[in-house]
Amino acid sequence: MTEPDTNATISTDPKLLELLVCPLTKTSLQYDAERQELVSRAARLAFPIREGIPVLLEAEARKLDEGE
Repeated sequence: MTEPDTNATISTDPKLLELLVCPLTKTSLQYDAERQELVSRAARLAFPIREGIPVLLEAEARKLDEGE
């Protein structure tokens, strides 16, 4: 049995990204390909993408630093 690819990337299809919004602020998200995150500037949170699936849960999100 093979291990799942934990480095899988989300499709950067612009239409998909237009549909996804921050679950807290309902504002658009920015895709960070390097960190595999969807970033909500309004909520100051970065939501992880795991195995190609966005995890849009506040409890799983990383708080953005001041410089981000």
